[in-house]
Amino acid sequence: MLVLLLAASASCLASFASAFVARPSPSLSSSLSRPTTTTTTTTTTARATTSTLLRMEVIECDVAIVGGGPAGCTCALYTSRADLSTVIIDKNPASGALAITSHIANYPGVDRSMSGSELLDQMRAQAVSYGARYLRAQVFMIDVVADDEAGDERHAKTVYTPDVTIRARSLVLAAGAMGRVGKPIPGESEYLGRGVSYCATCDGAFYRDSAVAVYGASTEAIEEALFLTKFAKVVYWITSVDISMGTDAGLERNKVLDQGLLRQLLECPAVRHMERTRLIEVLGDASGVTHVRVRRPGSDDDTTIEVEGAFVYGAGGGSKPITDFCQSKVALDEGGGVIVDEDMKTSVDGVYAIGDIRNTDYKQVVVAASDGCIAAMSIEKFLNNRKTVKVDWIHK
Repeated sequence: MLVLLLAASASCLASFASAFVARPSPSLSSSLSRPTTTTTTTTTTARATTSTLLRMEVIECDVAIVGGGPAGCTCALYTSRADLSTVIIDKNPASGALAITSHIANYPGVDRSMSGSELLDQMRAQAVSYGARYLRAQVFMIDVVADDEAGDERHAKTVYTPDVTIRARSLVLAAGAMGRVGKPIPGESEYLGRGVSYCATCDGAFYRDSAVAVYGASTEAIEEALFLTKFAKVVYWITSVDISMGTDAGLERNKVLDQGLLRQLLECPAVRHMERTRLIEVLGDASGVTHVRVRRPGSDDDTTIEVEGAFVYGAGGGSKPITDFCQSKVALDEGGGVIVDEDMKTSVDGVYAIGDIRNTDYKQVVVAASDGCIAAMSIEKFLNNRKTVKVDWIHK
C-alpha cells in the first residue's frame, strides 16, 4: 500500500481526507461493551480558490485492532469479554487468507465442509456479540507513542482512515500477510508513488476524470476497482485469468470472489474488463505513469493503453506481511514481519502484532487465533497494571 507522504502533517492529512468526506461511511458497527468516546474535530484547509471545512470523526477506545481476520477477531473477543472497549478496523472481510479458503479441514471443532469465509463470519459475529465494534475502513497510517513518552495522554495510539480516526490506549497489528510479492512488473518499482499504487482508497482521489488500470482477479482488486469508479472516467480492469460466468474455469474461480461486487463492477459503465490479459509493463515519463502495455495469450502483438494510474494486485493475494501502513513505526525482521516477544509485544509499549503479519512459518488459522488470545490477555494485564495474566475462564 502506498502511504501518502503529505499525510505526515495535520493540514495535508485534512486535505487528503476531504476528498472522501462526501461519500457515506461503509462502516458496520455494533455497540461497545464499554461505550467509546466519539468526538468531532474541525480543520480548515485552503485550496487555490476555495476553502473546505472538514469534520473528521474521532473514536477513542481501549483497544484498536487493525485487521479482521482470525487473529484480530479472536483478540477482539477476549478484550471485549475483559470489558475493554474494542474497535476492529477491517479493510475487506472477503480478501484475507482465511476468507479465500474454500474449505477448513484442520480447525478444531469445525466441520470440514465449512468454508473459510463462513468460519470468519462466525468469528466476527462472536466478537461483535461481546461488544466489539467492527468498522469497514482502509488504514493508511498509524501513529504510535510509547506510554513512557505519552505523559498524561491516555489514547496515545492513533489509526488513520479516510472516514474516521481511531485513538486508542493500545494497538494491535493484525493485517495479515497478503501483500504483493514476487518479481515486479517492469516499470512497477520505477513508478511506485508516481502513478503505481497498491491502495485505491489512499490514492483514488488523485485520478479524478482520468483513466486508470487495475490488475488482479481477487476480491480485493474488484473492490479497489469499484472504489476508483467514484473518481476515474475509465477503469481498465485487467485479469490474467478467465472469470467468465459462461466457462467452467471461470465458474470455479468465481467461487472465491464476492459475487455482488463482481456483478456491480462488470455492470459499471466506466469499467472496461480485459479478460485473459497480462500486464506486461508500466510505461511513463518524468511526470509519472502514462501507459500500460498488455498482452493476450497466444498473441504476438502487445496493446498499449493510455492511463495515468496503475493499481497492481496479486491474482489471489500474496504472502508478504502487510506493514506498509506502519511506516517503520515498529521493528521488522529481515522478512518484513513485525518482531514480537512471547506476549506478542512489539518494539513499542502498548503495541502488539498477531497472526501472519509476524511472518511466522506456521500460517494456520489456529495459530493466528492463539496469537490473538495471547495478545488480548497481555493487553488486559498491561492496561490494568496487573503483575500476572488474568485467565479468561476464571471469574471471581
